[in-house]
Amino acid sequence: MMKKEKMYRTYNCSELREKNVGEEIKLAGWVDTIRDLGGVLFIDLRDQYGVTQVVVSGDEEKVDFASKIPTESTVTVSGTVRLRDEETVNTALETGTVELFAKEIKILGKRTKMLPFEIENNRNVREDLRLEYRFLDLRARKNLENLKLRAELIQFLRLKMIEQGFLEVQTPILTSSSPEGARDYLVPSRVHPGKFYALPQAPQQFKQLLMVSGIDKYFQIAPCFRDEDARSDRSPGEFYQLDMEMAFSTQEDVFEVMEKVMYDTFTKFSNKKITKYPFPRIPYEEAMLKYGTDKPDLRNPLEIKDVTNIFEKLDIKVFNGKIVRTITLPKGAEATRTFYDGMVDFAIEECKAKGLAWLKVNDDRSLQGPIAKLIPDDAREQLLAQTDTHEGDSIFFIAEHKGIVEKLAGEIRKEIGIRQNLIDESSFEFCWIIDFPMYEIGEDGKIEFSHNPFSMPQGGLDALENKNPLDILAYQYDIVCNGIELSSGAVRNHDIDIMIKAFKIAGYTKEDIENRFSALFKAFQYGAPPHAGIAPGIDRMLMLLANEENIREVIAFPMNSKAQDLLMGAPGKVTDKQLREVHIKLDVKY
Repeated sequence: MMKKEKMYRTYNCSELREKNVGEEIKLAGWVDTIRDLGGVLFIDLRDQYGVTQVVVSGDEEKVDFASKIPTESTVTVSGTVRLRDEETVNTALETGTVELFAKEIKILGKRTKMLPFEIENNRNVREDLRLEYRFLDLRARKNLENLKLRAELIQFLRLKMIEQGFLEVQTPILTSSSPEGARDYLVPSRVHPGKFYALPQAPQQFKQLLMVSGIDKYFQIAPCFRDEDARSDRSPGEFYQLDMEMAFSTQEDVFEVMEKVMYDTFTKFSNKKITKYPFPRIPYEEAMLKYGTDKPDLRNPLEIKDVTNIFEKLDIKVFNGKIVRTITLPKGAEATRTFYDGMVDFAIEECKAKGLAWLKVNDDRSLQGPIAKLIPDDAREQLLAQTDTHEGDSIFFIAEHKGIVEKLAGEIRKEIGIRQNLIDESSFEFCWIIDFPMYEIGEDGKIEFSHNPFSMPQGGLDALENKNPLDILAYQYDIVCNGIELSSGAVRNHDIDIMIKAFKIAGYTKEDIENRFSALFKAFQYGAPPHAGIAPGIDRMLMLLANEENIREVIAFPMNSKAQDLLMGAPGKVTDKQLREVHIKLDVKY
């Protein structure tokens, strides 16, 4: 049977090599650049795979036609592969030793409008314009590489989970509303007037129901939908996570699986080193003290120390009645006054602190700085010993009340690390944050869950009945990398009696649980296995691996920071007929 001739291309734009010299071939792609050297035209032809140089010469009419093709138009080119002259070899291209001598060029899709921005200089363009013309923005090589990385990463994650015996199961997108920390996206029902579906914030209840159903190890690449404000590491609207759950498992079982997946993934897709494996386990209280955050960047070597015991004995007005934390900067005495003044300005202007005290330690162990005269010799020696500070170092002081001092100290620690170039950009530093408090005091002064309400309390029913709720820890954990929280997870509460008591402490009745979590409440009465899980965010993993500062750079069609899709015009208006079909009447005018 005769091989059918391909209409547009026989090779892609990265395939041609010296072995192809003399072949009659076809290429198709976008006209990237055109260089006219007077009678000889060089066209860089680009597709998803790479770039090939096309030469047009000899035929004056053909050269004239090709010279007028607008860049970013799509064309198909027929011709002969030939070697480049030695002095014109381009080692930056995979196809740099050869070129295509064009015999025929056809325009497939002509660009008829001016480009809103230069494709390869897209990072200098304001984001709203890039997102409005996202189909052009994605043509840039860096964006294309991010999409390829995303595809390869998801494929790799899927294979790693299957290798470890996990079964991939898809869970519903249209489901019921569930209080999981953010606002739901609601979908009105046409056939059930006045009732609504909700898009899942996560497959939380479904994956727990799969455990009760007898699935031993579940996973999926799960879309999640949350109506929450955007951040540089959080995309509004929707995101994807590697969702997993394991039956008959403990916290350590989850760590064992996920550490392997993370280590293998980050070593495969990056040249950066992972210096600590297995990943360190850091209790929540320790993290808040030493780093001022429950998502610490361990690439920063600075640690926060508590010195309240020293200053509660001294009459220093700005410290009186407050918790006092310090950050020691090794060799900080060498830093300029401009650095210290800049840190004070940062604390006041960016962190809304009342001020930032600092001291330098001289070679004779005397102190130099704004509060040096207020610290007697015995307190000085205790301070240096307790903070592990030496001659030539400097100390920053953060004084505030509990709940504020931790955040301030964490932000100042981070900023010092950046300004002093202490962050090791060549590494990934993972850690587990463990032992989160089960409860906290809410803004209304009442006890509420601090994290996932479905978590198992440490100590079980006995702890719930006999301990101060604020002292109860939960089997909850976060996995953090370079200061970014990749995921929260937990050992789930699968026991009805423990569940009822846990929710009662947070102000819920048994009837509340039955009504709000009816499926889980019902299922747990039919033999539920102990189970635990986690769900690392794929977008955040990609953000780290692609060295991007903003999560929207690794998503094909992201919303902007105001949760708008500028390309498709969402959210947008709908017709009165559409509203009537779903039994909705608006109280606002378009």
